[in-house]
Amino acid sequence: MTGVPRPLAVKVIAYSVLDDFIPFYAVYALLFADAGLSIGEISSLYMIWSLTALVLEVPSGAWADVVPRRLLLALGPALHAVAFASWILVPNYLGFALGFVLWGAGSALISGTLEAFVYDELAAVGATRSYAALMGYAGSAATVGILIATFLAAPLFALGGYPLVAWSSVAVAMAQGLLARSLPAAPPVAEADELEAPDELAGASIAARYVAMLRAGLREVTRATVVRHAVLITAFIYGLNTHDEYFALVAEEKGAAVTVIALLVGITSVGEAIGTALAGRAGGMRNATMAALLVLAAALFAAGSALGGVLGFLGLAVASGIHNNLIVVNEARLQDTIEGPARATVTSVNGLLTELVAIGTFVVYAAGSTAFSVATLVALMGLPLVVAALLVPRWTPPPEGTRDPLD
Repeated sequence: MTGVPRPLAVKVIAYSVLDDFIPFYAVYALLFADAGLSIGEISSLYMIWSLTALVLEVPSGAWADVVPRRLLLALGPALHAVAFASWILVPNYLGFALGFVLWGAGSALISGTLEAFVYDELAAVGATRSYAALMGYAGSAATVGILIATFLAAPLFALGGYPLVAWSSVAVAMAQGLLARSLPAAPPVAEADELEAPDELAGASIAARYVAMLRAGLREVTRATVVRHAVLITAFIYGLNTHDEYFALVAEEKGAAVTVIALLVGITSVGEAIGTALAGRAGGMRNATMAALLVLAAALFAAGSALGGVLGFLGLAVASGIHNNLIVVNEARLQDTIEGPARATVTSVNGLLTELVAIGTFVVYAAGSTAFSVATLVALMGLPLVVAALLVPRWTPPPEGTRDPLD
């Protein structure tokens, strides 16, 4: 990560780790099932989660182009903490739905904001080429955090059941919010030359600047072909990354005990960690290679979910590693294409489209649960990755330095 200030790298990685170091992730689907919810009802909760983030995604991105970004990066985890608490304090469908609304709101504040914050801080020191590597390492460290949290879920559950798992997750979210307060506090317009506000906005109210940034971001997405294509393909590939929400249910369907389920899901976290850690090295891959890897991931999702057990989850781990690696690579190339002043807004449009794709997958899981097993649905949801592979050669920007300057 040439040129990246060490304090910035450490804090970004730590923030990312805490965002995913949540023991509740390994067992909350089981909490919902134990509360009597069906697969359809659980999928509807996921849709509420995505819809909330969908509605708030772009508005929060525009705010991140106007107000200090660390403010939003601190508020997001606070909402997550309240969400986790609501699940254990009100363990019924309404309580779970409230938690997902709060979680979705918190995620919307972080999504787009973190990516823009990191890219602009790197731009300020001329180190944007290290963006994929830094975010890859952050994603890998976060996945290791998931792995450790997943392994911790088993003993925590054995010691105190769902309540202990829940309150430990609340504590982690609060720690993440406190860490955000130590991030650089400069307003977005001061983080990099490319973010300087137009002269006509000098002295304008926050509301006027908000509207201007919102318009600028939407204009760039709709009018710049390379940005539009990068947003669409990145959102499509990322939005399909919902398999992991059902891994625990696949393991349960195959007959694994609760304590074993946490370990099996942890195997997939290892795959994700390796995949994201290699994002910096994979940043220069050809689009044809990326397309082939997407097809391979689809095949492994199908085979792994069908097999179950350790062997099957090893396949799911490799598939997840490939998928998450390509997500980071595509996000880095998207950031490289953005040239306007509203980076967080453009990134949030990508987040909004990602949520739309994710909602589509949840609808498929909910509707298909009446006719197919969870394992079969996970296998079938690998097919859209093949569609993504067909789009990559045309829509994914080539590596930086190989693009036509007229694009």
